Formats: sequence, C-alpha cells, structure tokens
Amino acid sequence: MSWSAPIWIARRLYYADKQQDRTSRPAVRVALIGIFIGVLVMTVTLCVVVGFKQTITDKIAGFGAHLQVVNFDNNNTYEMLPVSFSDTIMEAIRTTDGVQSVTPFITKPGIAKTDSDFIGVVFKSIGDSVFLKSNLREGHLPHTPAQILLSDRQAAALSLRVGDKVLSYFVEDEVRVRKFEVAGVYSTGFAEYDELFVWCSEEVLRQLNGWSANEVSGIQIALDDIYRIDEVADGLYDLVANRFDEDGNGYYIQTIRELNPAIFSWLDLLNMNVIVIIILMLAVSGFSIVAGLVILILDGIQLIGTLKALGADNRFVRRIFLTQAAMIILRGMFWGNIAGLGLCAVQYFTHLLPLDATNYYVNFVPVAFPWLWLVANNVLFLAVSLAVLLLPAAIVSRIEPSKVMQFE
Repeated sequence: MSWSAPIWIARRLYYADKQQDRTSRPAVRVALIGIFIGVLVMTVTLCVVVGFKQTITDKIAGFGAHLQVVNFDNNNTYEMLPVSFSDTIMEAIRTTDGVQSVTPFITKPGIAKTDSDFIGVVFKSIGDSVFLKSNLREGHLPHTPAQILLSDRQAAALSLRVGDKVLSYFVEDEVRVRKFEVAGVYSTGFAEYDELFVWCSEEVLRQLNGWSANEVSGIQIALDDIYRIDEVADGLYDLVANRFDEDGNGYYIQTIRELNPAIFSWLDLLNMNVIVIIILMLAVSGFSIVAGLVILILDGIQLIGTLKALGADNRFVRRIFLTQAAMIILRGMFWGNIAGLGLCAVQYFTHLLPLDATNYYVNFVPVAFPWLWLVANNVLFLAVSLAVLLLPAAIVSRIEPSKVMQFE
C-alpha cells in the first residue's frame, strides 16, 4: 500500500492542529519540548566532551607527540640514554601511513635558581614550535642557545620576567652551571607539565649531555589521526623491532596513552558520561513522544472510526498517525539542533563559560563540532523515536467503527 495517501492526510491533520484549538495541542507542545530538550542536551554534550578530549589530547601531544621512539634501556626518567637513527629508518618512519611529522628531541633534568628561590625542571629541545607559539604569553621563542622559554608558573615561582637572567645547575659526576636569558613565557593551563618543562635549543642540551651530532633522547611522531595510534604503533613496532643503532642500542616505542595513563583513563570515563546522558535523553524524549501520540490517537478517534468504516485497514490508519508523529519529531529535532549548535558556536568563538584550569587543564569550556557523531546521534534519536511509536500505534487496531459511531 502506498504511503502517499496517509502522508497527505497526516499533513492536513498536522497543519489543522496548529490552526485549531484542539485538545491534542498541549500534548503536542509537551512532546515538542521533550524532543527539543533531548536533542539540545545530546548535541551540547557531544560537542563539549569531544572538544574537551581533543583539547586535552592536543596539549599532551604538544609536550610529547602521539608516539615516541627512545632507547630500549631507558628507565622511564627524563635523564634519558642516547640513541641514534639512520637516514633509512627515519625515512621509513616518515613514510609510514598515518604519520604526519617526525621530530628528534633531547631532554635534560636540571635546577633553575635565582637569588630567592629554585625549582627542579626538565630542559627540553624545542620541537613543535607551532604548539609553543599558540601558547606563548610574553616574549618570543628562544633564538640562541643562551635563551630559554619558561612557563608562567615557573616564572612566578622564580620571580622572573622576559629578559631576566637565571642560573641553571646540572648535576652529574660534577655540577655544571649555565646562565640563560628568559626569551619568553608560555602557558598551556596544563599545570603538571607547565611546572616541569623549560624549552631551549637542541644544541645546548647536546653539549650538556656530551653527545655526538646524531645522538638524541628519541624522536616524537605526530599522527594524522589519534584514533589510529595503536594501528600506527603496531606498524612502527614491526619496522624497528630487533633493529639497533650504530652503537648497538635497541628501540622502544611508547604511545601517548602509555606515557599518561591516568589522564587518558580519566578522559575515557567521559565516554561513559556521554552514553548515560544519551540514554536518559532518549528515555525522556521517548516518553514525551509516546504520550503525545496516544493523545493524538484518542483525539482523532472519530476520524479513525470514519476511515475504517470507509474501508481503511489498520495499517493505513497507523501510517497516518506515525507520519504525523514523525513530523512532530523532525520539527523538535530541527530546533533542538539549531539551539544546541548555536550555543556551542557562541562558546566556540567567545569562550564565555570559564573553567578552573587547575582542575580541568583548560581555562574555558572547549567545544568541537564532530559532524559525523552529530549526524549519527540524530539518526539514532530518530530511529529510537520511531521505534517507540510502534506500541501506541497498535491502539489503532483496537478501535472498532461500530463502537465509535455509537457516540457520534
């Protein structure tokens, strides 16, 4: 049986209900509000959670990229053993599917000291200058081996400003001292790392470590898509496993998740929050939709009796009310999406809602627009909404024309 006739009748009923003071109008409004709120909350939740996870992940990746290849004999400290990479291995890593960039790095623990205070820090060679420039608050990136980049927390702890001098001590068999100039101050809001890393040139760290020109602490590998991190890590493992550098050092691959397990476990918990919110909103919206359809059917009981008396079967009548309910659902979804995306756009451009960076690693509520997830969310909402309508639509089959006509 064609849907054209039921759709035509449903459209006439839908627009007639909007123009006439029918008893079903309050129920339709309640259903619309329930759908509107459900879609709005789910849209905002997805945008905020995905934005939050992306922002935190990008901050962590800025400090250490998505993957690192280091000396196999390292003991998980920042006093790392040297390792070297041949041109052949570097080229093979760069051309691996999913790899965006490869950057060597060197680290060196030290103590930064002024006349009034001192702090323990890790000096690291500048790799991703784009990341540092985007988080620069004062001054500029180091241009010479005598310059360093401090975080705002480090500068505050040592009472330093751009242009000031600071002594740095490096303790090994003997204590070595270097004087640096503060070239700039950065702030990522990620307190754990802002208090730790001082950025400087690769040249000065290689001298302090006493390494040759081709020796580094490791290489940092940025990926096109973090969701492929395990896949790319497995591919690189097959590439460097059982291979050694010119000094016989083996290679060890670490992922950003392995380096920061606590933070990523916390981020993974956000996925559960999203699932719970979506289920709750589907339940609330589904209840509103079912209640609205039941009232629509009861309000149109005389129409149902008339149609059945004229020969319409249950399937034909059900299609009328399912179509009418679908029009209400789509209307509520449309305005829910508009409102949700509008609120997220305002936050995206204005950063209106703040956060405590000490607890959340970012000083405003971050927002992203995961269009694929948003489309999937709308498809899921529509499918569940139409599925729950099948039960109240079954009421149509229980309505008998003879009984309806008795009360005409």
